[in-house]
Amino acid sequence: MPTSAARMSVATPDDHILTVQEALEPLFLALEEEAELKMIAAAVRAGWSVEDAVAAIDELRRTELLPGSPAH
Repeated sequence: MPTSAARMSVATPDDHILTVQEALEPLFLALEEEAELKMIAAAVRAGWSVEDAVAAIDELRRTELLPGSPAH
């Protein structure tokens, strides 16, 4: 089942968008926000605090951005 963010349309080059990155940014941000909310909700349902969930997500992001981190 597609998520609400997945249903967003992406701007075309005719919409005065200069790069595909610029066109995808709103969708990327919406999907990132939706994923974070789902992860926090899952952690809270499992008995973790919102603060613990947010800290864990932040640590996952830092780990992903570190040089030498394995690519997925």
